[in-house]
Amino acid sequence: MTVQPHRVQGLNNDEVAADWPPINQAELAWLKSQYPQLHAGSHLLWHSPRPLSAGAIVGDGGGTDVFIKRHHHSVRSAACLEEEHHFIAHLRSGGIPATQLLADRHGHTAIAHGDWTYELHVVGEGQDLYRDAPSWTLLTNPTQARAAGRMLARLHQVAADYRAPQRSTHLLVARDDLIRSDDPIATIKASLDQRPALARYLARIPWQSELERVVLPWHDGLAQRLRAEPRQWAHNDWHASNLLWDENTAAPRISTVLDFGLASPTSALFDLATAIERNAVAWLELDLGAQALRIDTALQLLEGYREVLPLSATRVHLLADLLPMVHFDFALSEVEYFEGITGSTANADVAWGPFMLGHPAWFATAHGRSLLQALHAAA
Repeated sequence: MTVQPHRVQGLNNDEVAADWPPINQAELAWLKSQYPQLHAGSHLLWHSPRPLSAGAIVGDGGGTDVFIKRHHHSVRSAACLEEEHHFIAHLRSGGIPATQLLADRHGHTAIAHGDWTYELHVVGEGQDLYRDAPSWTLLTNPTQARAAGRMLARLHQVAADYRAPQRSTHLLVARDDLIRSDDPIATIKASLDQRPALARYLARIPWQSELERVVLPWHDGLAQRLRAEPRQWAHNDWHASNLLWDENTAAPRISTVLDFGLASPTSALFDLATAIERNAVAWLELDLGAQALRIDTALQLLEGYREVLPLSATRVHLLADLLPMVHFDFALSEVEYFEGITGSTANADVAWGPFMLGHPAWFATAHGRSLLQALHAAA
């Protein structure tokens, strides 16, 4: 019998062989020796199709199911993972229904074993309505978008007094360092000694001229305007697939917030702009034209947010102007990841072309401008 390779979601809305092997029975047996919460009869129930790490749900049919997430040590060390976990703990203490982490026998929520780093979460309450949907899938219901906006504002209220340093890695983290920089080109150049894989990739392309032509016109004036926006830790990946829902209420209600892997100190406006970009534009289906854009979703996210945290007209204008730039730091981190960790220059090319350059280019089209105009009008 031939064992089929584990398949995951590719960058082009397709299905591809996984970069990382699925979590197996031997790993589960070792984890049972470390986590008393894993019952002896727990077995693998489901493997995640998400591509940047390996994930699986385990359970025994009678107790609480557990989600295991495994990272390669070059992407996340245990210490780096616990940066996210401290933030999650703060949010939970403030009433945000963030996923519940499990601690091992020694009290650690992230542990290393061989080439891997593991974290275990209690499977969240609620329906995973978008579990099998590809990344960049739009929110299908404007009332869900309004609820997502309200929950994001609640998260920002609780996060406002959280203090922790910048993340210890650039890899697969959404920062806003380049957007806040007066000279992003100089900032990138200054970082390349510590980011050899990114330096290697950029050395092969006319990156500076491409950024100056396509991306940086959107940056004009942003750094100065952002000085009034306080840094605060944020989710930075507020997407439909990272939310679980309770549909047994009169209106959709978020019952669990998942996946803080991109979290870092950015700003509330950066996080909200990211939510709009993630949920209102079908980036992998731009050939659909107007059908790839949901302005109603963007406006419902904004209005739901403002129900909890009012935003001045000045800040809404800044929110709109951030949209073409929110991908900037993360696109570079994906280039670095694919070039340096998985060794896929083809995927690094996708991160640079359709992602780094393609997103701001789309905002210069008629459909992109209509989204920005609608947000400016909402101010």
